[in-house]
Amino acid sequence: MWKIEAEGLDCDYALLFPKKEADSLYTQLEEEVVYLTGDKTKIQVFGKVYNVPRKQATYGDAGLTYTYSGMSLQASPWTPTLEYIRDAVTKATGQTFNFVLINRYKDGHDHMGEHRDDERELDPLCPIASVSLGAARDFVFRHREARGKQCRRQINPVKLELAHGSLLLMNSPTNTLWYHSLPARKRVLTPRINLTFRRILQDGKK
Repeated sequence: MWKIEAEGLDCDYALLFPKKEADSLYTQLEEEVVYLTGDKTKIQVFGKVYNVPRKQATYGDAGLTYTYSGMSLQASPWTPTLEYIRDAVTKATGQTFNFVLINRYKDGHDHMGEHRDDERELDPLCPIASVSLGAARDFVFRHREARGKQCRRQINPVKLELAHGSLLLMNSPTNTLWYHSLPARKRVLTPRINLTFRRILQDGKK
């Protein structure tokens, strides 16, 4: 694994799956994953409702719920391919995960705005593991004190390209101090599937 560090940013990056296996996993996920529809495709930000600019799905252990941006999402049962990927991530990192959020970007127009994965039900001691399959996309970290009009300090953003078959492990305190995003990239014409494995606390117990 390669170490990626900045002030309060601690990540590990590796190519987890060789191309042939990554291709196969991508194809299997395209067949297995059932994405959210209807009201579950909208999010609420500062009281306004927006369409999510990507497809999403949630899988995990029985009874788990993940809440963000005004939505509560129930975990569907693990599929065989998701279990395989989860177990490979556990073997590579030594961490166990009970939930995965899947985002499918149809092309470079689909994107993810700046945010932190700091929901209350996430185990703060467990890193978040992000597996990328499909088109390589830029991923940008920005320190919370170097954002927008409230910018108080000059801290350079950290930019990565997340490759097909790669694993990015976001260790503490990264998600406390740094926001991350997947910007639109109009020159990207093919889909990408991203899986972020998390550990959710049962009944909010820490």
